Amino acid sequence: MIEAKNIRKCFDSVKAIDRVTAKIEEGHVFGLIGTNGAGKSTFLRMVAGVLKPDEGEILVDGQNVYDNPEAKGKIFYISDDQYFYKSGTPADMVKLYKSVYPAFDEPRFRELMGKFGLEMRRKINTFSKGMKKQMSVLCGICAGTKYLICDETFDGLDPVMRQAVKMLFVKEIEERGLTPIIASHNLRELEDICEYVGLLHRGGILLEKDIDDMKLNIHKLQCVVKEEEMLLRIKTGLQVVTCDNRGSLYTITVRGKREDVENFMEQVNPVFYELLPLSLEEIFISETEVNGYDIQSLLF
Repeated sequence: MIEAKNIRKCFDSVKAIDRVTAKIEEGHVFGLIGTNGAGKSTFLRMVAGVLKPDEGEILVDGQNVYDNPEAKGKIFYISDDQYFYKSGTPADMVKLYKSVYPAFDEPRFRELMGKFGLEMRRKINTFSKGMKKQMSVLCGICAGTKYLICDETFDGLDPVMRQAVKMLFVKEIEERGLTPIIASHNLRELEDICEYVGLLHRGGILLEKDIDDMKLNIHKLQCVVKEEEMLLRIKTGLQVVTCDNRGSLYTITVRGKREDVENFMEQVNPVFYELLPLSLEEIFISETEVNGYDIQSLLF
């Protein structure tokens, strides 16, 4: 398990991470989402032991990760801005990673490179962005580490390759309990693979939940309300997160159990109502709007 305990990181006067506490359980896919500049990459660099928190600590299986080779040896980190030797080839990367990760599986790496259509002796600087991401993922898979940290890993991959990478993750989770930690702006990509999600906003963590549990307790309520008194009753009787309308059609995001919301709406008896599931993207927007990241104010 990875634990972040009240960590804080500043760059001059900028608070990149501010008092974040979180747990990442083993054997599950953990998705990290957040607004631009929320501190996702900084958080991942601290988890990987690249950066040291100004305050607090990050533990990997009970050990402080910073300046600890044993703890770092359990993690493979794929940054958003990847770096390779100037004239290096995948074969050169194998030599490097085998010196760092004793369990690196070279035969499997060569096999997967062939399946992905990547040449071992070709210079990496001639690879496309997507090809570099593919190779990095394969290095991470074959390193044999317990945790795989991916910062915007799906960015640059075509749909077929994205699906292939997800299938590799699933296989590794089932066979050896790999724990992928994936940060991405593409919430649709995370929704079908992540089991748990952490939402960062302005350096702090807003929530850390099981995705299925999250969706069970937040809903999109659409209803036709013609009387102001009925609308007020809905707003006071339900736990409303956001409310928007076009004429008499209201779209309201509410918290609570589905059956409780349905029972309440049956009593209110509007002209029409229905409860719809929210996507991860809609949940993200709702949660950040509540905390001052209002899309409407950005556009108008």
